[in-house]
Amino acid sequence: MSERDPAFPRWLALQGVRFAGVVTVLLGVLIEAGRLPWASDVPRWFGYVLAAIGLVEVFALPRLLARRWQSPPP
Repeated sequence: MSERDPAFPRWLALQGVRFAGVVTVLLGVLIEAGRLPWASDVPRWFGYVLAAIGLVEVFALPRLLARRWQSPPP
């Protein structure tokens, strides 16, 4: 019998948060550089803010979630 690992959904959520953060950073950098034709009306400072939010999402948010989801000590 195969039993599902109860930690797998949490691991998958952490990977999803990291991936979304990388996409957010990339989008912010592209907006700042003016490389997105559909975002030509967006100011450059918004790209910097978006990139900073993405960096927090990549480095800080997974650690906070993992700490919150940590099992209590026996």
